[in-house]
Amino acid sequence: MQNPLPPLGWLRTFEAAARHLSFTGAARDLNMTQSAVSQQIKSLEGYLGQPLFHRRPRALELTEAGITYLPVVREAFRTLVRGTRAVTGDQQNTVQVQSNITFAVNWLGPRLPAFRALHPEVQLNIFTELWEPREMAEGAAVEIRYSLRPADTVRTELLRTDHYYPVCAPDFAVTLDDLHMQPLYDCSNLLSNWASWAEDQGLPWSNPPITYATTYMVSLSVAMAGGGLCLAHDTIARGLIAEGRLIAPFEHRVPMPEAYYLLLSPQAKETPGAVAFANWIRAEIAAEATD
Repeated sequence: MQNPLPPLGWLRTFEAAARHLSFTGAARDLNMTQSAVSQQIKSLEGYLGQPLFHRRPRALELTEAGITYLPVVREAFRTLVRGTRAVTGDQQNTVQVQSNITFAVNWLGPRLPAFRALHPEVQLNIFTELWEPREMAEGAAVEIRYSLRPADTVRTELLRTDHYYPVCAPDFAVTLDDLHMQPLYDCSNLLSNWASWAEDQGLPWSNPPITYATTYMVSLSVAMAGGGLCLAHDTIARGLIAEGRLIAPFEHRVPMPEAYYLLLSPQAKETPGAVAFANWIRAEIAAEATD
């Protein structure tokens, strides 16, 4: 009798491709080639007898079958994760944390020694994303997401709002009058951008050329190297300013439409390590708000 289930590897590949809506993104996550991902998806589609993706020129799009099958596959993996933890019995203090890479490097990383000092029993595994994910990664218990407003698919709470403003190296000479002639850098696809900052500042903006990257890490690195100015906000720039690696040359700050949210998976409340980490994040953010 034919096995009623396709190979587990094909299902993992499908979940990754659906999460990224990209075979390339799935290949990166799974340490596979793009062609291997494509072949496994074709094999799974052949097994199921119907396509799971529409192959568009620039992106993938789930078919109706793919939309129906995806939550089933994800829940199956979550069940496996929970069952494995129950069997091993030693995973209650191992916490999968998901975050965008800039927050992880500029805010979370410098504070991890303090968390470890408070909770040496908790083992963190940190996964980083460039773009806002469509939902929490498989197995993740806690996520810090930078977003306009996450979908209410899991428990979500607002962590902090912020203000955005230009930053540059301490010795970079700039005034408001010549700002539009300077090299400008930014993170792409955000409402907290140069045009909105300049409009709020009341500048006669002349639509200067701006170099965009998919992460604040690139624009911050250029600014620290003295190559121009980038937009930033306190959550990612406060430590760099305190270290003297960046300055905010202008006083004007604009409230961000985006904000930071804390997302907790359904199993997080049953994991002591996840509860400890979430409480610590809340306390750290609250302490900064009173500084």
